[in-house]
Amino acid sequence: MAERAYNFGAGPCTLPLEALEEAQAEFLDFQNTGMSVIELSHRSSEYDAVHVEALELIKEIYHTPDDFDVLFIQGGATMQFSMVPMNLMHPGKKAAFSACGAWANKAMKESKIFGDVYAAWDGKSCKYTRMPMSNDYDLQDNTSYLHITSNETIDGVRMIEWPEVDVPLVGDMSSDFLTRPIPWEKFDLIYGGAQKNCGPSGLAIVFVKKAILENTRKDIGSYFRYDLHQRNKSLLNTPAIFPIYLMNKVLKWVKGNGGIEKMGEMAEQKANLIYQTIDNSDNYYLCPVEKKFRSIMNIVFRLPNEELEAKFISEATANRIIGLKGHRVVGGCRASCYNAMTVEAVNKLVSFMNAFRASNSI
Repeated sequence: MAERAYNFGAGPCTLPLEALEEAQAEFLDFQNTGMSVIELSHRSSEYDAVHVEALELIKEIYHTPDDFDVLFIQGGATMQFSMVPMNLMHPGKKAAFSACGAWANKAMKESKIFGDVYAAWDGKSCKYTRMPMSNDYDLQDNTSYLHITSNETIDGVRMIEWPEVDVPLVGDMSSDFLTRPIPWEKFDLIYGGAQKNCGPSGLAIVFVKKAILENTRKDIGSYFRYDLHQRNKSLLNTPAIFPIYLMNKVLKWVKGNGGIEKMGEMAEQKANLIYQTIDNSDNYYLCPVEKKFRSIMNIVFRLPNEELEAKFISEATANRIIGLKGHRVVGGCRASCYNAMTVEAVNKLVSFMNAFRASNSI
């Protein structure tokens, strides 16, 4: 097998090697069934055990209260940009957004298709280099919920205070999933795409407060109804079997390595190694984000010019340090340090950054 690359891409993420090796070992014959897990019926007892365990594990790891259920829904977080307003927006009511970056803006744009939407806080004036503080939101009358994005993957900013508002929160936590505790009492619904920290793409994890399901809209297609997914224990249709199966292995790895608390601690450590390299580079590397709002998942930075950035990315890739190209919307460079990214890999990147700077001075 070729040497493993150091995958700093924003998603799909790097996954725990032991989870991948377990999946490899049983891929052709899952639990003596004579079939791969992706060939099994989703109604089989073998798959059902995996499905139930994954549902229970993620609730356990997140210390999820009993008044919430967890759903596994295909389509990733992007489909949730539509499912949330389809279910939660009612005539005469509004949805507020924290317009804190590229993904929040995409979610807000989708929601406008379904009802009255506005920005309760807008980061455009600061070029999305910070997040709002707890009391920065300007809510209008008849607002049913405030949608927040806890970490912006593209812009590299992280929410450091939860909103203090009089309406329920809806949270997109895709890119800092499994790295911080959730103040459950503030939320009606939380979602995240699996491919940032949990497993392969094609799956969204949705936490929904049971009490709101009676009032979700029923005049939409069956697959888009949260209440039907909850009633059918995320088996309304054939689920995303392989992503759920592999996510279950990742969840076991998270639990066995200290849970969310340890994942967050390690994320801080890895991010700080890169930020220290940036800050000690005499402005050779620059992070545009205000320091206290810097993401610990997605570290964005620029070099002195675009030519050097292209060379940096090319030479890093040649050294099997991949995924450092910034999003096409903002350019520059970005290093994503999700849970399975090792300190060894981060040190490899830091050493490369120092060496590149030394040999490409301006």
